[in-house]
Amino acid sequence: DEPTRSLSGLILKNNVKAHFQSFPPPVAEFIKQECLNHLGDASSLIRATIGILITTIASKGELQMWPELLPQLCNLLNSEDYNTCEGAFGALQKICEDSSELLDSDALNRPLNVMIPKFLQFFKHCSPKIRSHAIACVNQFIMDRAQALMENIDTFIEVRGHLGGPGGAPGGAGGVSPVPPPQHLFALAVDEDPEVRKNVCRALVMLLEVRIDRLIPHMYSIIQYMLQRTQDSDENVALEACEFWLTLAEQPICKDVLTAHLVQLIPILVHGMRYSEIDIILLKGDVEEDEAVPDSDQDIKPRFHKSRTVTLAHEEQRGGDGDGDGDDEDDDDTLSDWNLRKCSAAALDVLANVFREELLPHLLPLLKELLFHLEWVVKESGILVLGAIAEGCMQGMVPYLPELIPHLIRCLADRKALVRSIACWTLSRYAHWVVAQPPELYLKPLMTELLQRILDSNKRVQEAACSAFATLEEEACTELVPYLSFILDTLVFAFGKYQHKNLLILYDAIGTLADSVGHHLNQPEYIQKLMPPLIQKWNELKDEDKDLFPLLECLSSVATALQSGFLPYCEPVYQRCVTLVQKTLAQAMMYNQHPEQYEAPDKDFMIVALDLLSGLAEGLGGHVEQLVARSNIMTLLFQCMQDTMPEVRQSSFALLGDLTKACFVHVKPCIAEFMPILGTNLNPEFISVCNNATWAIGEICMQMGAEMQPYVPMVLNNLVEIINRPNTPKTLLENTGEPLGGTEGLPQKLLGVRGVPQNPQPPPPKIFNPCPPSSAITIGRLGFVCPQEVAPMLQQFIRPW
Repeated sequence: DEPTRSLSGLILKNNVKAHFQSFPPPVAEFIKQECLNHLGDASSLIRATIGILITTIASKGELQMWPELLPQLCNLLNSEDYNTCEGAFGALQKICEDSSELLDSDALNRPLNVMIPKFLQFFKHCSPKIRSHAIACVNQFIMDRAQALMENIDTFIEVRGHLGGPGGAPGGAGGVSPVPPPQHLFALAVDEDPEVRKNVCRALVMLLEVRIDRLIPHMYSIIQYMLQRTQDSDENVALEACEFWLTLAEQPICKDVLTAHLVQLIPILVHGMRYSEIDIILLKGDVEEDEAVPDSDQDIKPRFHKSRTVTLAHEEQRGGDGDGDGDDEDDDDTLSDWNLRKCSAAALDVLANVFREELLPHLLPLLKELLFHLEWVVKESGILVLGAIAEGCMQGMVPYLPELIPHLIRCLADRKALVRSIACWTLSRYAHWVVAQPPELYLKPLMTELLQRILDSNKRVQEAACSAFATLEEEACTELVPYLSFILDTLVFAFGKYQHKNLLILYDAIGTLADSVGHHLNQPEYIQKLMPPLIQKWNELKDEDKDLFPLLECLSSVATALQSGFLPYCEPVYQRCVTLVQKTLAQAMMYNQHPEQYEAPDKDFMIVALDLLSGLAEGLGGHVEQLVARSNIMTLLFQCMQDTMPEVRQSSFALLGDLTKACFVHVKPCIAEFMPILGTNLNPEFISVCNNATWAIGEICMQMGAEMQPYVPMVLNNLVEIINRPNTPKTLLENTGEPLGGTEGLPQKLLGVRGVPQNPQPPPPKIFNPCPPSSAITIGRLGFVCPQEVAPMLQQFIRPW
């Protein structure tokens, strides 16, 4: 019974994974021997199961303890029995995937020196499955530049005319019939088996990244081959080939080698951006109205909160160091797997950033046809193309936008939901240009139509419109103030309309609106519209519900924007945040003491709570003092500042800085305990933690004045080290240094100590590498309040004129 045997093997695999070290030696040896004895089983399912079992044993450190394994597997490759050869190769492929570094190490006497030449011999095997195994095994060692492969790289790659001929015409393996000559990657390029062709494409993509020097002499033929494979009838092959253009775009030689091929490549990529029939089925593209259908758990992606990062102008950003990810992808999130449409769009996007306006002669004739096509699938792909090139080709597209933007706005009302949703995304990519024009021309009609789409009867369109509107909010900022009443009416109405998934996106749109219009939201009319539904959701959610993450992020932005307008709601919100922090710390303590009895806490609850407390402190200012006085937040903050998780410390230091500004009377008694912790976190390896610690120290300086003197030695050396460190990230620079390399901007008290003229004549203009503003601002503040302590360090961070 094949399924029963396979299930038994998988159960054994799980036992091996969990307990192999405790198996009695005879049992372990019996399992190993039986695996090797049955590798040639007639059932491919059983062979695959045994391969999984072997690699699981190997991954438990048993490659060193099972020295005969690799020689025996390599010997089994020579078997004339297909099942034995394929079973051995399947096991070897899994071992190569899981243990590639170990196989290239001295710990095993570098078995790759034997294995790589052995694998290359099987490139000529009569079985496509064996050929595919062979190239897949070798592929595992390309990115790590395994020594044995690099020594055989020319043998592996060798061209000898196997690329660029008539073989491999678009749509299949071409008319190449005989099995190619032995041992060459390019000899397999026109293989009739799609799995082999896929692995060839994968190898070429990786070689392009790590050994482009070996490909350059043959680049014309390789590009022609990849153009064919990007149109392969097997979508997996086409997808693998399409990755080539993404990788090539990152290479310095891209423009030189690809310019002549754009006339062929661009239409291929554009065609690949159409939805396939399977895509449409998976996306339920024929379902136009589904707003009443509840979301399943699978519809909702896990959310990860980004801890607050403080920036120079306070504190305008609450995200982490990375770029936002909301506006870079088109809107088929349901197709979570990477597919040809997404890869083609991504390739066009990066190529647009390389070639800029040079792409347009190849694109504009296609766009003219696509955007006005009667078939919705074709029109939809044209709108996606227009969005994909927005960043790279913006300058060249400007003359066409007065015609295209109104057309895209009309597409927001298209009868097909997938057209409406992609139009939302593409318009968001041009939001910067829209906002720069007189508002009556494009901003107002776009905003009006997007708000209607936020209330669309299709959930995908709701999601796309909400995300696009958030992007528009970021670009338009206070330009939206005249329309706030209309905007809030729409967003609040959506609360009663949205299913679970889109409700989370709605929180983001509201939070972004608050960030964008700021204190303009602090009007009784607006507060009365916005706060009741938010507080209702707040009351509905339990402390352990992860939907709290986006809601707390939203409320943090709203509290900061409303300022004193948030006072009627602040006490229960504040108290719940403190409770969330307290619960998480208690759970962490229990887990650390008894990990076998308790689960590790999800510290994101604590992080979002700390960030909302920061928002309250920033928004309420001195009004937060009574809330702090009645809570144990300073004790909790002391624990959070020492947490092992960098994101917790990052948010803790942001809150410390905000509390220092809002109610220093409660921070001051803790300074002696807090300052050593701040000093030890001035470590640029954790950029955002270091940034927030630096900023908090600067705020404490301004409150402490000369009383800061005992703490200067704890922090000054680290701050100077940050300032002098090359390639310090901009976020950190904004809290450490002035953008000029000289003394401009430093306190005059500090300069006077060293005898520097108080009003020096301006020097001739010079360009200096900017020193880190974030640390330098804090150093400047230290120098302002403790000039005698900072002055001796001047020579270490003031750059000579």
